[in-house]
Amino acid sequence: MEKQEQSEGDLGDKELEEVVRSLPSDAVKELLSHGICVRCILRLFGVQGRVYATPSLSASILQPPPTQNHESQLCTLCLGILQFMFSTDDETLVQNDDLPRLIADTVKRQDYRFDSFSLEVSIPPIILHNDNSLRSYMKTKYGSQPWFQENLHIGCISTKDALKFSLVHPLENLLECKSGMGSFRIRLTFSHTKASMGDDKCSDSAESCKRRKIGESNIVGERPFRSSLPNESSDCSKFLLEMVNEPCHFTYFCYRTPFYFGGRYLKFSRNVSQTRWIIDDERMGEASVEEIIGGNILQACQGDSFKFHAAGREDIDVRMLGSGRPFLIEVQNACRAPSELFVKDIEKMINNVDNNLVRVKNLKLVGSDGWNLMREGEAEKQKQYAALVWISRPLKDEDFQCVSSLKDLKVLQRTPIRVLHRRSPLEREKIIHWMKIETIVGSSQYFLLHLCTQAGTYIKEFVHGDLGRTHPSIGSILGCRAEILQLDVTDIKMECFLT
Repeated sequence: MEKQEQSEGDLGDKELEEVVRSLPSDAVKELLSHGICVRCILRLFGVQGRVYATPSLSASILQPPPTQNHESQLCTLCLGILQFMFSTDDETLVQNDDLPRLIADTVKRQDYRFDSFSLEVSIPPIILHNDNSLRSYMKTKYGSQPWFQENLHIGCISTKDALKFSLVHPLENLLECKSGMGSFRIRLTFSHTKASMGDDKCSDSAESCKRRKIGESNIVGERPFRSSLPNESSDCSKFLLEMVNEPCHFTYFCYRTPFYFGGRYLKFSRNVSQTRWIIDDERMGEASVEEIIGGNILQACQGDSFKFHAAGREDIDVRMLGSGRPFLIEVQNACRAPSELFVKDIEKMINNVDNNLVRVKNLKLVGSDGWNLMREGEAEKQKQYAALVWISRPLKDEDFQCVSSLKDLKVLQRTPIRVLHRRSPLEREKIIHWMKIETIVGSSQYFLLHLCTQAGTYIKEFVHGDLGRTHPSIGSILGCRAEILQLDVTDIKMECFLT
């Protein structure tokens, strides 16, 4: 391992020597005199790659011996970020190899499991203004030189990208995995007291870009800049000469983007709510679908929290049977990344719970667009129910034909009395697509009503009429009093990824 690191270091030094020889010495000398660090000089000339992670990267590489102590001076361009000189809550980092090791140690302590990582960087907005101002100054002084014209086609590397070039390779070695666009992220945030000043200056710079003359270059990758005369005492010239006395404040954390689990759930108990239901500090029901499914998934993934989403809901005393109701579980900041086999193990674990209140079907990992797909399908879905109904008179032969002949029946429902305390008093038009009656042996006033309805139909109210607030109802259709004793959801037709 040591030999590999040594050979890679030698390779970086050779690459650095070649880069240094290609830079215009007069421009480099002036940039150093303005207090600009080595990495910023490299990025201004469009240099990319692992050279930024070279441990021996210092001002003496560009101008031996240095005319002043550039090593301890904060860069006027990046405010010390690319010098690895910034303050933390408990210490100040100065050595180049401190930051990758600090990040790697934190990641390992938090026990994340991942195959790749990506870096996210947030820097003070004043740094963008610094880049724009310097490019404007450089264009004024060196715009006619060949190397500057060539540099226009290369473009300036941003401070964020230069920092990533500096950190990615050491982190890949320390974390023993490659950088990529996976779900595991490491976020670095730099702030500075000059940030508020930078907001105004950046606005001025943006305004000047809008007013630039026709014919000025606007090549992709080039930072916008304004032209100025060499002897002009512009704001950007003054700013470039400003010393930076205070380093940036640095914070960092790692996290994982949310995982989404999709599937269908079945609820067999009439004493289980869909979500956790607490009234006056007292739990309603013995459990909830949300806690049984989400709690098990959260524990398996070792996440921070979860959110439960479902395609509609049923009352606590209504069972969910048949194909089940589509749901999504969104797991925040999971330490363990689920595989396909892992998801199947979670499904088995939920379904093997002793009380057998809830089961899941077709559990799978879905994309973040799963929520939108479920909502789009929910608006068009149909639901099938089986209701145990009592009527105040015996069933007649014509009742069967009367009910089964009704197709796509339009029903007007005012908000039910039982939910008026929490829902707006509205009138909704719903459709009963079809119905049929199934007799119960030995009973003439009890029967099973099977029906298929539009999403959002209040079934209990459709049976008993809700004191006339739902019309028509089973009671008004049969011309008698009707009551619903039990209700089950037996099927939800929904064309989406959860079928």
